This record gives sequence, C-alpha cells and structure tokens, in this order.
Amino acid sequence: MSTSQNTDRIWARKEIDSPCVKICVIHPAERLCTGCLRSIDEISQWSRMSTEERQAIMAELPSRAPRLQKRRGGRSARFQGQ
Repeated sequence: MSTSQNTDRIWARKEIDSPCVKICVIHPAERLCTGCLRSIDEISQWSRMSTEERQAIMAELPSRAPRLQKRRGGRSARFQGQ
C-alpha cells in the first residue's frame, strides 16, 4: 500500500458527506439554500450532528426541491402577457 493510500485510509471517516454544492444562496421566502436545500440552521449545525440526524436531513432534501421551483415572475412572466 502506498503512503498516500495509507494516509487516505487513516483519515477516512464513515460520516455522511455534506450535500453542499457550493451554490450558497438562501431563498428569501423558503429560507433554504438553493444549492443544497438545507436551512441555515442545518448548515451551521452539520458538523456537530449525529449520523442519524444527517441521514434524516438527507432523506428529506428531495422533498424540498419543489418548494424552490415556484417562480415569482421575472422576465419570463413579463413576456407571457404579450
């Protein structure tokens, strides 16, 4: 085993990875990150959560996506009336 493989094995953790995709924008109405769909509290507490808490949040994330897909208007809405 090479040194880098050994080091990787030593530092490997059996934690659930963060769902962060580095698109950190909080939706003003839903108060969820538009990138990972977590709340500000979930993001800030992530490193201190248990595996079970992380699993529960990860399981819930897909159901949150539709909450952010509702458009409030914008350019598309302006052109629909023409």
